[in-house]
Amino acid sequence: MTRTFSGLVNRARELAAGGRRAVLGIAGPPAAGKTTLAAELVTALAADPPPGLGAGWVAHVPMDGFHLADVELERLGLRDRKGAPDTFDAWGYAALLRRLLDDQDEMIYAPGFERVLEQPIAGAIGVSREARLIITEGNYLLLAEPRWGPVRELLTEVWYTDLDHGERLRRLIDRHVRFGKSPDAAAAWANGTDERNAELIAATRPRADLIISSDLIRTLGS
Repeated sequence: MTRTFSGLVNRARELAAGGRRAVLGIAGPPAAGKTTLAAELVTALAADPPPGLGAGWVAHVPMDGFHLADVELERLGLRDRKGAPDTFDAWGYAALLRRLLDDQDEMIYAPGFERVLEQPIAGAIGVSREARLIITEGNYLLLAEPRWGPVRELLTEVWYTDLDHGERLRRLIDRHVRFGKSPDAAAAWANGTDERNAELIAATRPRADLIISSDLIRTLGS
């Protein structure tokens, strides 16, 4: 088991050994440290690229850019379930991963997600041909549903962030408050919609290649 951050960095680097393009997925429930881990891996790997490559050899492409826009969620009657598996364009996400792995285009643009607006933003993330390791993160990378199943097949490895429930819930409520919800509304959403999604995600844990422990996650960003 990989027990240190430096061990994770080394394992991630090995995925793209020999110059092949690889995609590392980081899965886990909301506020379990996925984005922080991805960002810290990118920083560490960009600072020490393989011979002949620059900092752009590693790129971060989150799944969150494939949220359906609110206007589409309203049309589908899913606005109050935002964040659930069927409120994402999973087929579009899988198509992007295939395009990245095909490794044919000089530049690929992926959508991002603006948390203040809570809306996807097209063309927000550029991935150049130099990128050999793509790090993607999101809730449903391991979900064995028809629309999500192809995603797992396209990921070289998937790691699961296993932050303990109490700390994760505290972070989740704080995040909702930081991006505009009242404390009461944040707690209600975190314990309602988010918690139902978290239970679904937790059931996918056994499909991961590596489990990242709470102890290790707590060291990130410190």
